[in-house]
Amino acid sequence: MKKLIYFSIALLFAAIQAKAQTQKDVYLFAYFKNNGEDGLHLAYSTDAYKWSALKNDSSFLKPTVSKDKLMRDPCIIRGADGLFHMVWTVSWKDKGIGYASSKDLITWSEQQFIPVMAKEDGARNTWAPEITYDSKSKLYMIYWASTITGRFTETASKMEDGYNHRIYYVTTKDFKSFSDTKLLYEPGFNVIDATIVNNDGRFVMFLKDETREPAQKNIKVAYAKQLIGPYSKASAAITGNYWAEGPTTLRKGNDWLVYFDKYRDHKYGAILSTDLKNWTDVSEKISLPKGLRHGTILNISHNELKALLTQ
Repeated sequence: MKKLIYFSIALLFAAIQAKAQTQKDVYLFAYFKNNGEDGLHLAYSTDAYKWSALKNDSSFLKPTVSKDKLMRDPCIIRGADGLFHMVWTVSWKDKGIGYASSKDLITWSEQQFIPVMAKEDGARNTWAPEITYDSKSKLYMIYWASTITGRFTETASKMEDGYNHRIYYVTTKDFKSFSDTKLLYEPGFNVIDATIVNNDGRFVMFLKDETREPAQKNIKVAYAKQLIGPYSKASAAITGNYWAEGPTTLRKGNDWLVYFDKYRDHKYGAILSTDLKNWTDVSEKISLPKGLRHGTILNISHNELKALLTQ
C-alpha cells in the first residue's frame, strides 16, 4: 500500500513538473515594424526557433506619447508585482522614453513619458530602453543609450551624425518615482542596445559595439556581480562578419539563444551557446514574421497565449 502511495505521489509530482515546464515553454517576441509608427507587435513560439505573428501582425498598442509618437525597441518584462511592464523608444531625438503596464498584454495602462535625460542639456537622444529586475534590492533598473554632446570625445567620429553613445540608467520600485540618471557602462567605445539578464547571481550584458571607424557593428558580452555594475571589459565579438544590432536573449534548457537584427541584410540572425563563450550560428534554423525589427523576448503561459490568440 505504501509503495502504491509513493508511486502515486511520484506520478503526481512528475505531472506537476511537466506542466510547469510546459507553462515555461511559450516565448513571446515584442517588436516593431518600419519606423515604429503603428506601435507594438507580438509573435510567439513554442520551440524558440519558429515564430508566428499574433493578431495578423497588426498592432496591439498604438503610441501616443512624445511629439514623434513612435514605439520602437519595445522591451516587456513580467514584474515582481505580476504586471507586464514595457518601455520603448518614443523618438529619434527626444530626452525621454515611453512606459505602460498591463495585466494581460492586451489592455494597457495610459502611456507615460519618462524624461530620463531632461536634466542633460547636451543629450541628443534616448534609444532602446530596457528593464531588468533585481530581486535582491527589489528595484527595477531602466537603461538605455544616449549621446551627450562633449562627452567621451576620445571615441567621437564625424560619421553617422557624430553620435557617440554610452549606457545610462535609473532605478525605480514602482515606475512612479525614479532615481537620478547615472552612467551605467563606459566600455571605451560607442555602445548601444544593451540587454541584461541574471544568470545564477551574475548579470550578463549583451551589447552592440557601435564603433564606426574602423567599423565594429557587432554584439559583445560583459558581466557584473551587481545589476548596477561595475561591468567588465567587453568580450570579443560573438557575432560574425555582418552588421548586427538589437540583441535579445532567451534560455532554453542549458542553451543560450541570442537573436539580433542583421539590419544591413534586412534579416534576423541567431547564435547558440551553452557556456556564453563558444557560439554557433543558427540563423538558418530560425523563422520570423516578415519585417520584424528588434525588441525583446519573454516567457508567457499557455493561458496567456490563448487570450492573445483571440485578438
